[in-house]
Amino acid sequence: MMQPRDFGFGSPLRGSLDVGAAATTSPRSFGRTIPARERSAIDRIRGFFTRKSSAATAMPASADLASMLSGFSMEVMPRTLARCTDFEARVPAGTRVYVAHIDGTDIGDMVAAAARISRAGLAAMPHVPARSLTNRAMLEDWLLRYRDAGATQALVLAGGLDQPRGAFHSSMQLLETGLFDKHGFTRLHVAGHPEGNRDIDADGSDENLMMALRWKQAFRERTDAEMAIVTQFAFDVAPVTAWAERLQREGIDLPIHLGIAGPAKLQTMIKFALSCGVGPSVRVLQRRAADISNLLLPYEPTEMLHDLMVHKRENPGSLVRQVHFFPFGGIAETLDFARTHAAPRPA
Repeated sequence: MMQPRDFGFGSPLRGSLDVGAAATTSPRSFGRTIPARERSAIDRIRGFFTRKSSAATAMPASADLASMLSGFSMEVMPRTLARCTDFEARVPAGTRVYVAHIDGTDIGDMVAAAARISRAGLAAMPHVPARSLTNRAMLEDWLLRYRDAGATQALVLAGGLDQPRGAFHSSMQLLETGLFDKHGFTRLHVAGHPEGNRDIDADGSDENLMMALRWKQAFRERTDAEMAIVTQFAFDVAPVTAWAERLQREGIDLPIHLGIAGPAKLQTMIKFALSCGVGPSVRVLQRRAADISNLLLPYEPTEMLHDLMVHKRENPGSLVRQVHFFPFGGIAETLDFARTHAAPRPA
């Protein structure tokens, strides 16, 4: 879900990358010998990205993992959803499905995707990007069309455009219109960037990001909207949990839905991560990629989920409540992975 700006200021995916489209990039072959001093770092990367790493396959406490995944959500785009003909049969009833609005997507296609999701007994959550809207009337038209398609939830964003097309430039302005409440949208999600976002805070701080989250916390407190933060996808649980703890210290208690990339090739992950402005962990992958061609294989995010499971067990009051999947390796592949691990094994 990542465009150049944060979810509260911008949209999740940058450019026209397909969320849920399996990558077709061909692996490259690299032959340089790995220096001994780099092996430790490479082993750590391998632990996360190999498909069958020892830590990933061990996956203790499957009941805890199943509980954590039971309410997962996922992201799709209208065009990738259209290509998944058996989507309805694969997704658990009631699953929240975000419909990503990349600039240039026809609103009719967005509404049709939301209607298909709703008809399947799922919760459609379309993106509403402020900078793509020309005026209040356009926002109201979109909300009416989404409501008629069965949507009562929305991810409210600024959008990825450098310059707004009209009067709106931030998600906060959209929330202040009162139109979501007027038209029956009872759940509103906003964006979070645990590793920061230099498109928002060019100096590397998170001053503007935190200001926006404090405003949204106050908005939740003065309204009856159900709200949560959905994050940019990450490759390491530690910065996310540290950020969550900081939010609690700041008096922000909005639930966090942690963005996690679904099964995909490492090469695909690097492509999306660089395009979407993911944090420092991506630079590690970029530097090492030429030396670890053996990692250009399908992977499953099991180690990150294991680390999150441990965190949740040790910190039952954590703001991190749910997992949100970005199906970069394909919608079907991500759903199969989630379904497999959401089912607890017999004791």
